[in-house]
Amino acid sequence: MADDSAGSEGFDAADSDGDPRVLFAMNVVLSSAFAAVVVWGLSFLGIAAFSFVNVATLAALLVAATYLVTR
Repeated sequence: MADDSAGSEGFDAADSDGDPRVLFAMNVVLSSAFAAVVVWGLSFLGIAAFSFVNVATLAALLVAATYLVTR
């Protein structure tokens, strides 16, 4: 049987903020993926060209926005 009192002394993941470098890297990767999908959709509709500059610009804006919102 598992010891129920062990949870009160160990590491509590709910209280961990995480490594800021990992969080920033995840933010960049996920924002870039989302930006690529959005720019691809805009390109499909003929609104914007699907280019590295457009994806990078939107990704940078998303990274900045999520950084400001989570501060």
